[in-house]
Amino acid sequence: MSRARRTNVSLRGVPLRVVPVLLALAVALSVAPAEASGGLHGTGASAAGAGPDRPRRPAYVPKIKHVFVINIENSGYEETFGDGSKAPYLAKKLRRKGVLLNYYYATAHNSLPNYLAQISGQAPNPQTQSDCHTFSRFHRTGRRALGQAVGTGCVYPRSVRTLPRQMTHAGLRWRGYMQQMRQPCVHPQVGRPDHTQLATPGHNYAVRHNPFMYFRSIISHHAYCRRHVRPMSDLRVDLRHRRTTRNLSYITPDLCRDGHDAVCANGQKGGLRQVDRFLHKWVPRILTSPAFKRNGMLIVTADESDNAVVDSSACCDELPGPNVAQPGILGPGGGRIGALVISRFTRHDTWSTTPYNHYSLLASLAEIFRLPKIGMAKVRGLPVFGLDVYNNGWWHR
Repeated sequence: MSRARRTNVSLRGVPLRVVPVLLALAVALSVAPAEASGGLHGTGASAAGAGPDRPRRPAYVPKIKHVFVINIENSGYEETFGDGSKAPYLAKKLRRKGVLLNYYYATAHNSLPNYLAQISGQAPNPQTQSDCHTFSRFHRTGRRALGQAVGTGCVYPRSVRTLPRQMTHAGLRWRGYMQQMRQPCVHPQVGRPDHTQLATPGHNYAVRHNPFMYFRSIISHHAYCRRHVRPMSDLRVDLRHRRTTRNLSYITPDLCRDGHDAVCANGQKGGLRQVDRFLHKWVPRILTSPAFKRNGMLIVTADESDNAVVDSSACCDELPGPNVAQPGILGPGGGRIGALVISRFTRHDTWSTTPYNHYSLLASLAEIFRLPKIGMAKVRGLPVFGLDVYNNGWWHR
């Protein structure tokens, strides 16, 4: 990647040359009137404006209004973005369109707690760490700092805060798009086995890769869940207009297309080759959509790096949480995975060496959408996306 242009970072990702600009912006924001209500395009609710519980957008965060997150499976940084990557569309063509976060880390093993980290900031417990083969109710035995639910089980009680519910309360819109989910909001009955743990030739949807299903605040409201957690095919329709594109689009490929299975259940070759096919089909639709071109951001990352034996490294002084001593089972984290960020607010073919993890992503989404940080995203000193990511300097001049 020697051809790429390095983005020099300091002050937690802020280039020294733009510090005067940031200070000026901060002063301007401190005396500027609150944004008009309904300021996010297409939210359809006045609650999207300034309010007593809505923090101001930091000066270094551009006015991004549509975020797309795509997770692939079990792929370490070198495997995904290295010279020998079997996903050349992602590792080369797409990579040249944005900024590569080459020290971005997963927060846990196995898959499920990483997805939960991205939307709630909940650290693993023994059941989520083992991917919840039984869709069990979470039995709370206490509560700790940083909003951590103390206990065991899979489906968290209504009181556990989530990014989706925060967005709804703020008048922002979100959807999860799940490939091969046959109907909206599909999950096992609470207390029953999860029969989607293994793919079949005709069905590759995995509930454990759909984090929205693990919160009572979402699944207990059936109409709400069905409206927000949809089959992948709905994304094509929603992308046609800005008014139908949600502020957050969270996209999960199936067990074949996400690279999880080396050999897919239907006998096709899996792995990163299938990841490339999926991205080649869907990413151009996102990048050419009216919402993305106006003020969008796409993030492509992985849930974790291979498995606990291969890589359980962590970054950012990750805390283990109250329920397990080792989030990575054999180590402090889920390994180095990398993340690619594409937006008109990012500069092509650049990279950042600032360390980030899934909690950083949640904290960064909170700053973009002007929401309070929740769970482990509230850890003091946690790195959040700065001008090393939003590095296309025109927007903050």
